[in-house]
Amino acid sequence: MKTNFNRYSCSLLAGILLLTAAGCKKEYADPSGPSYDQVISSPNALADITVGLQNWYTANRTSILYTSIATASLLTGETYVVNAGNADEGQLFAGGASLQNTNAVVTGMWAVSNKVVFDANRTLNSVDAVVSDANYAAGIKAYASIFKALAIGNMSMFWTHVPDTIGVNVPFITSQEGYRKAVRVIDGALGVLAKDTISAAFRTSIPAGVNILNTLYALKARYALFGGLYDTALAAANKVAPAAPVSVFSYNTTFTNPIFTLVTATNNIYQVIDSSMGLPAGLRPDDADQRFPFYVGILSNPKFRVKGFFNALTQSIPVYLPGELTLIKAECYARKGEVANGLTALNQIVTKQPAADPLGVGAGLPPVDAGTADELLPLIYKHRRIELFMSGMELEDQRRFDRPVAERKRTWLPFPFVERNDNTNIPEDPAF
Repeated sequence: MKTNFNRYSCSLLAGILLLTAAGCKKEYADPSGPSYDQVISSPNALADITVGLQNWYTANRTSILYTSIATASLLTGETYVVNAGNADEGQLFAGGASLQNTNAVVTGMWAVSNKVVFDANRTLNSVDAVVSDANYAAGIKAYASIFKALAIGNMSMFWTHVPDTIGVNVPFITSQEGYRKAVRVIDGALGVLAKDTISAAFRTSIPAGVNILNTLYALKARYALFGGLYDTALAAANKVAPAAPVSVFSYNTTFTNPIFTLVTATNNIYQVIDSSMGLPAGLRPDDADQRFPFYVGILSNPKFRVKGFFNALTQSIPVYLPGELTLIKAECYARKGEVANGLTALNQIVTKQPAADPLGVGAGLPPVDAGTADELLPLIYKHRRIELFMSGMELEDQRRFDRPVAERKRTWLPFPFVERNDNTNIPEDPAF
């Protein structure tokens, strides 16, 4: 991806990307401060940049977390726009040709994702020259790789092609290749951790809540599944230690849960559409499904409200759910033709009580039955959509399970003009 941005995208990244009379420079730097090389000249500075990757991913309306959840939930009908004054979210809810290349939510997702990759690359390329403590360096490499993989994987969920690297007029790779690239990024970090443990000093320098090793394996399982690497995904999912606390992004009164702050508390942007949770007839939640009241609040106006992990100012948001890993196993087995194993894994989700889940997500339903992969896969899709409600993965799931186009507003996002105007390698926009 190019590192120059026009004024529109610069306004989205104010404080990082300089706005000048002539536009933005071809670097993510603030010329009023020290140079990037000066900033990354000490271990503590590198750790600060690495922690900054989490902030870019999780904080505020420009974060990847907010833009991906808003985009996926609106395009797949989980949510609807409450206030038509929110024109950018309104374009997503309308979908189709209404979604413009200048949409601020879409452009913000693209810009911040590439910003995260840029900073992660600079960090990973600098750490060995700057940090002499191999264990401290291992923490920086592993933590930066988490956010680089998330950024690449996130772009791959929404665009047909993603930049192969950061630079000027860079080539693009397909979404599937993007997922596999994210897996390779994670493998690089896992290779580091196989040799060197993460120092206590580094662990105290990052926000609490993220189990680095478990997160790497969970994300590897996710993106390997999306990339069609079923054996790899299954092996990675089995590596996540079930007894360890689930990794979460933590918030406080300064850096608040962005969905709660912007959506739940204000009731001004979007809300849950209805009790269908965005699913068509035949796949909607059963009346007794205890995940519905976990994720959806019922009040008077509007009747259905965002709840789940977006119900308090400082509520943590999970990086992955335990149920996601079980559903990855179920899907891998199903796609490998091991229907009995897939059904067993799925029924662990279907019958799970909320009290048995570390995050309180449980359906508490009787087991289901399926004799073939064709019968099992739609059930896995149904329970992914309910178990992982408002996770940002809905659009990828719809494509992967070959759901009818009528069930979504768009299949892929158009490429932002901030990229198209300056990169001759950019692919054509998808028709839908």
